[in-house]
Amino acid sequence: MKKIIRILLASVVVALATVSCDVERLPYNVIESRDAFQSVSDAENMNNGLYAQLRTRMHGIQTYSTDIQADLLNATWDYGNRQGFPHRWTELLATDYTIRDVWQLYYSAINNVNNVIENQHLIEAENADEQAQLDRYLGEAYFLRAYYYNRLAIRYGQIYDPATADSDMGVPLVLQFDISLQPARASVAETYRQIQDDLAEAKRLLANVPGSPSNHRITLDAALALETRVHLHMQNWSSVIGPAEQLINSGTYPLITTEEGLRDMWHHDTSSEVILQVYASHPNELGSSMVPFLGYRSAADDFNPDWIPNQWVIDLYEDDDIRKKVYFAQLPVHMDGTDYYEDGIWLVNKYPGNPELYTGNTNYQHKPKVFRMGEVYMNLAEAQYYVNEGNALATLNTIRVARGLDALSGISGQALLDAIREERTRELMFEGWRLDDLHRWGLPVDRRNKPPQHTGPVIPGSDFIDLHREAYHHKMIYAIPSRDLTTNPNMVQNPGW
Repeated sequence: MKKIIRILLASVVVALATVSCDVERLPYNVIESRDAFQSVSDAENMNNGLYAQLRTRMHGIQTYSTDIQADLLNATWDYGNRQGFPHRWTELLATDYTIRDVWQLYYSAINNVNNVIENQHLIEAENADEQAQLDRYLGEAYFLRAYYYNRLAIRYGQIYDPATADSDMGVPLVLQFDISLQPARASVAETYRQIQDDLAEAKRLLANVPGSPSNHRITLDAALALETRVHLHMQNWSSVIGPAEQLINSGTYPLITTEEGLRDMWHHDTSSEVILQVYASHPNELGSSMVPFLGYRSAADDFNPDWIPNQWVIDLYEDDDIRKKVYFAQLPVHMDGTDYYEDGIWLVNKYPGNPELYTGNTNYQHKPKVFRMGEVYMNLAEAQYYVNEGNALATLNTIRVARGLDALSGISGQALLDAIREERTRELMFEGWRLDDLHRWGLPVDRRNKPPQHTGPVIPGSDFIDLHREAYHHKMIYAIPSRDLTTNPNMVQNPGW
């Protein structure tokens, strides 16, 4: 009897409707593995599909929802309740579409990754070049499974505590497709062991695939970057240092030192320090957009954003910091029928849209940056703090000086840790890490006593500019979506939800 492989793509049809990709033209419900995996060309089509899915699983709600939930942004009067439930916390429930959709998007991608890992062996290479190609596709699949499970573990699993990881709840580990499967949640330790196992296999298969700046394909360097992120969240400090230093010492991805260069990275998707950047093209290969921050109105030539950065966020950047005028711009704002044209309001300008990808005036589309050296340096500095403070200060100063700031001296202990955390916040601003970092650091989400830039355009109140949630609040991680609890009796909800 022929083995039947069912690929669940129905849940992502809408997300991929605008993506041109051969794999999405396969029948959506049932295909025979011998039909799907007959040749290297078939493997290439499947690989293209995995990249198309990665493109639509970055940016959008996967990136900005957690920053909106944290303390960086104030809701404007015209925000239309878009991401309102995460921002207000009180009405964020297990039925929320962000909680549901992020979970669904990651697991649907894992289903297709599993299909490749489980069945690509059916293809027989005819020569060494074809075998190398198949090995690369398989290595990329293992990388993607590690990447997606890491994202799921951070967002839906309990925080990694080495003392309790064996009993704390991680996420369900689905490694083969089975339509009847009703998986229980793995422990946090089991979840991270699987991530590490997949990363080890990815590194083995990609050992001869070197990286290069702004690469559109997964390489050994991308696997090393992911390794630094995984071990940071596991508090395996010494295990962060090795791969981070390997990337830095290679000299392949020099840090940007000019405002022009930084603008090229964020506004035009061209950079020496990007390790992995997903390919996108206009008009058929676009991903999720970063639309809530600007809201350009072409008729009036002004802006109507959903979110305005808090004043403390702007104050975090010195005028000489090359990031300030790239991440932000002072623009004319129209809000709730009122013009704020001369008020000097700073808006998030990190994602204005790459002109090469425009539809109309802009569509806030970019090539998503999966890994870049700015994050690697910050992962390294934080890990070094717990191993060797002197090395941590040197790493911190390397990125500070590159971004136009003075080097720090004579600090240690808590002052050094605070400086590393502050620099991480500056460097990774609006890349979706703020809530996760606050949770990992055991710090509260506190918008109190942090006046907004301007009281006119933003909404006041205890759920908005005055919100406070204590450290380790249960809603710092997402609930297991309600429908998964309903359909799977083996699923257990996160505490507090």
